[in-house]
Amino acid sequence: MRVKNVKIIFFILFLCGVNAYPLFSQILIEAENFTNKGGWVVDQQFMDEMGSPYLLAHGLGVKVENAVTTVPIERGGKYRVWVRTKDWVAPWNAVGAPGKFNVVINGTVLQEVFGTKYAEWTWQNGGIVDLEGTKTTIELQDLTGFEGRCDAILLCKNLDFKPANSLNELRKFRRKLLGTTRPRNCGNYDLVVVGGGIPGITSSLMAARKGLKVALIQDRPVVGGNNSSETRVWLGGAINVAPYVKLGNIVKELEQEKRAHYGDANTGELYEDDRKLSLLQKEKNIDLYMNCRANEVVVKKNRISNIVAENIITGERNLISGTLFADCTGDGVIGYLAGAEYQMSDSIMGKCNLWNISITANETTFPKCPWALDLTLKAFPGRSAIPGSYGIKGEKALGGWYWESGFYRDPFRYDEWVRDWNFRAMYGAWDALKNVDHAYPKHQLNWSAYISGKRESRRLIGDLILNDQHLLNATVFEDGLMATGWDMDVHIPHKDLKNYYPEDPFISYDIHTKYKMPFLLPYRILYSKNINNLFMAGRDVSVTHQALGSVRVMRTGGLMGEVVGIAAYLCKKNNASPRDIYTQYLSELKDQILNQLP
Repeated sequence: MRVKNVKIIFFILFLCGVNAYPLFSQILIEAENFTNKGGWVVDQQFMDEMGSPYLLAHGLGVKVENAVTTVPIERGGKYRVWVRTKDWVAPWNAVGAPGKFNVVINGTVLQEVFGTKYAEWTWQNGGIVDLEGTKTTIELQDLTGFEGRCDAILLCKNLDFKPANSLNELRKFRRKLLGTTRPRNCGNYDLVVVGGGIPGITSSLMAARKGLKVALIQDRPVVGGNNSSETRVWLGGAINVAPYVKLGNIVKELEQEKRAHYGDANTGELYEDDRKLSLLQKEKNIDLYMNCRANEVVVKKNRISNIVAENIITGERNLISGTLFADCTGDGVIGYLAGAEYQMSDSIMGKCNLWNISITANETTFPKCPWALDLTLKAFPGRSAIPGSYGIKGEKALGGWYWESGFYRDPFRYDEWVRDWNFRAMYGAWDALKNVDHAYPKHQLNWSAYISGKRESRRLIGDLILNDQHLLNATVFEDGLMATGWDMDVHIPHKDLKNYYPEDPFISYDIHTKYKMPFLLPYRILYSKNINNLFMAGRDVSVTHQALGSVRVMRTGGLMGEVVGIAAYLCKKNNASPRDIYTQYLSELKDQILNQLP
């Protein structure tokens, strides 16, 4: 709910002799800002493509608790209700509408059932309600537990008004009603880091400890990215490798004490989200912008001057200025918005939504899912002799990293589509196991990530593009600094299963190509070729598709972040650009890493 100081505004306009009624004939209630979200979760992953964060009923087949909020109503009477939603399986013309939900207003369930129409995000007409009094209670009532989703609710005094669907018009409409047309000025920083995964954390910590004033922008309530309780992927790669044995000390601070790769033992608390966040909060030189998504960039003369980051809960927009910027988004979002050169392969490593099952005391049932992938007669890891990673079979083979899709899809245009395809694969597999095989009689779906684990999208171009031949030929770079510790590990569709859904396989396997390690990655892959104050760290650095298989793991990304933090310090010290650190101050960068780190 976002209704700001309504009475005060009315009073001021009244004193000025202005009729305020037209301004308040429309009331926009953003679902992600509901006071009590119940069992619904906030999903911001696709807001750049569909316009907004939304609430998701991620119940794994069990209805989630109602989301509830209260809205002030200044003028009673009749209002038309519009609800922005979609039927999430409609893109495949699937049978049924698993994302159904009700809207309840002041205890009365609207006659229209939502999430049952439209393959794209659209305003669904909820009919007319009569509102009395000064407050109205609105609830979202999940009907299935199968990924229902609600973006916003609009109450219109003009019963004939129909809200816009185009993103540009909708963006203007939202900002006007929410009072967010102008972002608040948050000041200037030495380094602005976007993305709170492992590379973003290490970039921020290193720069702050070297005395820089740092802003870290993260669009989730937790940090860690793939290495968080939300996605649950373990750190891979090497740290503290000669000759730069101190490089990796910050990554070491982020390491978790315990690990459990597969099954229900891979619990969220093992990822120690709070400890990682606490490390950032303790640094006096870091300002955290949590739950904020950077989605606008201002560029002047090939330099970024400002970023606008939108709070995914309140909609407030923050204008953050800086001297240097680091794109640690994994998707090259800031570089893309700034006009940085980039590459993206036609066939990419996909993304997964890990999941697992757990045993219960009694026998369990699971609804049939005719809208899911039909795996009735199909093999998959956990059902047949086809193993999962490292030969794992049985229940622990369900929901591992190899439950992966999106190989042939644009990772932005089809972002939500691919995540939902992963959902359909999971629900189809569990339906087949429970209702066809009658296996796992006392098991239930225990957990599933709804924040996708991404592997590859945009790669920003630097002064050097690292390729597989560099790795295979053991090329020595004068600016080689960060040690790899992972084979060239490229994921492709599983050779035995890809023909089930040839355009969209949902199980992968990994091809490991070995090379001589340690291999020292060059500094030149860490800054943009054409945006003069932009660093990058993580899986959006300047490498080819094949080379990405080696550098995409998170310890290696953490090393990149540490180097970015040191290089940013040298940029400030010498009034230099990221490129200048290579052309003029490379020896000083090496000396910092060898001798000046704690």
